[in-house]
Amino acid sequence: MTNLCEDFMLNRLVIAVLVLGVSAVMPGPKATAQQGGGVSLEEQLRAQYKVAKFGTDASGLAITDPGTVLTVQKGGLLGVAPTNPAMCASKFQDGELKAPNGFCVAMVKQNSRLLQVGEKVYPFKIDVSLDKDKISFKIVECDSCNGVQEPSMYKTQVDFQFAKGSLKNASVPQIEDTISQVLQLDSGGDGPGGGNAQGSDNQGGQNQGAQNQPAEQAPPKTIELGETRDQVVEALGQPEKIVNLGNKQIYVYKDIKVTFLGGKVSDVQ
Repeated sequence: MTNLCEDFMLNRLVIAVLVLGVSAVMPGPKATAQQGGGVSLEEQLRAQYKVAKFGTDASGLAITDPGTVLTVQKGGLLGVAPTNPAMCASKFQDGELKAPNGFCVAMVKQNSRLLQVGEKVYPFKIDVSLDKDKISFKIVECDSCNGVQEPSMYKTQVDFQFAKGSLKNASVPQIEDTISQVLQLDSGGDGPGGGNAQGSDNQGGQNQGAQNQPAEQAPPKTIELGETRDQVVEALGQPEKIVNLGNKQIYVYKDIKVTFLGGKVSDVQ
């Protein structure tokens, strides 16, 4: 009888250990901005901010696939040469851009420079940390946009720090508004000040003649709530980007964003 009881208790112990072991190795739910199989916040940001890809050409390291062009809005971003593995991150929090760590700045002093307001850059990596309420952008100079003759491709990192517990509940437009205070979607133009200066001398006479002619003002384009996607495209043309979130879609133009729910306009920003 004693051996039978011991065998029974041993079997129960083995079963309990197996159950605990399986529970320990089972993966938990992936942290996303939208639980239940929705599109993660990082995926939504990557749809809005296309990241650039690197490769090599005859001159060495080069951008093989350009990303979304962003314009620097605040001074204080410290760029380092692409050959330097270190990057000194600046932190944007509560509307203030904080300078990188002084020790890091000293380490890259010989091979770094401050990016200027108005310079244009590409994002090349976007990281979202919901548990730390932080979004990190790694960016690199858009040499061709800035009219640089000899590619320099200085790179840096910006950490956007949100209030504790707020990032998982923040909407994408709210996050984009925060990001745009430091890195704004470029509205067009090839140089830091916008506009393409090439060919201005050759076309000066033509431009002057065109300026002397009175321009006929076109009627303003209007968008109304409840309009379909086709009606919006007919009024504004094709969008620069489309963020597809299932039943919700966002058409991104140079100066506005049109949100559709169920195929009809629900919001315009």
